[in-house]
Amino acid sequence: MKALWMLLLTLNILWGTEIKLTKTQANFIAKKVWQNEGAGKDKYLVWWNKGEDFASVGIGHAIWFPKGHTERFREVFPMMLSYMESKAVQMPTWLNSQTDFPWQTKEAFFEAKKSKSKKYMELFNFLKRTMPYQASFMAERLNKALPQMLETITSHKKASLIKRRFNHILYYTNGTIDERGLYILLDYTNFKGEGTLKSERYNAQGWGLMQVLEHLDESNPNKYKAFSNSAKAMLSRRIKNSPPARGEERWRKGWGVRLDTYWK
Repeated sequence: MKALWMLLLTLNILWGTEIKLTKTQANFIAKKVWQNEGAGKDKYLVWWNKGEDFASVGIGHAIWFPKGHTERFREVFPMMLSYMESKAVQMPTWLNSQTDFPWQTKEAFFEAKKSKSKKYMELFNFLKRTMPYQASFMAERLNKALPQMLETITSHKKASLIKRRFNHILYYTNGTIDERGLYILLDYTNFKGEGTLKSERYNAQGWGLMQVLEHLDESNPNKYKAFSNSAKAMLSRRIKNSPPARGEERWRKGWGVRLDTYWK
C-alpha cells in the first residue's frame, strides 16, 4: 500500500476535480484490481461465470451482454469501450462501443476460448494491451460517482451524509489524499457499482457504494475496517435477497477476501 501512496502523491484530488492517472499509476492500479478480480491470471481476462447470463471482461470483469440480452446489472464494458474511443485507442476492426458480446451462449464462448479462435484471440490481446486504459476508465468512473450518487438523493440530510463519508474515506483529516482510501473507493465502485441503478437491487435493496457509505459506522476508529464491515453487510444482504437459482452464497468467501484487503 505504501507503493500506491508514492504513486499517488502527485495526484491533487479534491471533490469536483478530475482524477487523472499517469501511465505508471494506471499500470499499478490495473494490477491491483486485476489481482482482486481474476487473481492476475490470463485465463480470467475474458470469462463467463457459473450462474450468470453474461460475460465478465477485462481487469475489472466488466459486464458485457450477448445480443438481445437484458439484465438488472449495469453493462459496463461498452462504457469502457466508449471511453477508449474518446482516447483514440486502436481496437480490432469488429469491436466498438456498440458491439454485443460475440458469443450468444456460454457454450459457444468456451468453445471459442478453448480453440483460441481468431476473434477470441483478438479480444484477449486487446484487453491484455489496454490494461492501463481500463484502469484510467475506472478512475474516470470514480470521478463521476459522488455527483451521480448525490443526484439520486432527495433528502438533504442523506446527501450530506453520503458526501461526508465519501470524503472521510478519500482524505486524511489534514485534507490530503488517503492512498488506501482512494484504492478502496476505486475498487469497490468497479466491483459493485455506485448503487444508483434501481435495477441493481434485490427486494429494492442495493449493495453499491452508496449503500455501503449509508451504513458505514463513522464511530469506528479504523475507517478502512468500517468500510469493509459495511460492504460485507451489504453483500450479505444481497446474498440473502438474491434469487436462489443464482446461488450467490458461493461468492461470499471470495468477496470477503477482497474486502479484507481494504484494511489488512
